[in-house]
Amino acid sequence: MKLNGIVNSTISKALVELGHTDLIAIGDLGLPIEEDKKIDISLKMGSPSFIEVLDELLKDFSVEKYILAEEIKKENPKQEENIKNLLKDTKGEYISHEEFKKRLKDVKYVIRTGENTAYSNIILQSKNIF
Repeated sequence: MKLNGIVNSTISKALVELGHTDLIAIGDLGLPIEEDKKIDISLKMGSPSFIEVLDELLKDFSVEKYILAEEIKKENPKQEENIKNLLKDTKGEYISHEEFKKRLKDVKYVIRTGENTAYSNIILQSKNIF
C-alpha cells in the first residue's frame, strides 16, 4: 500500500501519465465534464472541497501555469485568494468562463470535487521536473 501522497488510484495514475505542458483540471460540482475525462471524487455537497483537493494535488504535482475564469474575481474572491496563496510562485492566467469551458477539451483529466461555490475551477499546466 502507498504510504504518502494521493491514495486515489485514478488520480495517482493520471498524474504519472502527464508530461510537460499537459493539462489537468479541478472542478466544482457544476462544471460540465466529458465522461471519459472525469475523475469523480465528489461525496456530498461541499466535500471534498475544491481547495482541499488542490492543496493535496500540489503536494504530488508540479505546476508551471494555472488558468482561472475571470468571473472568480467578482463572484468568488475568497476562493481566488486561496488559490493564489497555494500557487503564489506560479504564473496565472484569467479567461472568460465560457472560454474556460472550451479549454477543457484540451485537458487530459478533470477531477470533480464536491465544491458548491461559484467558479471554483482551475486548469493546471504540468511543469517539467528536471
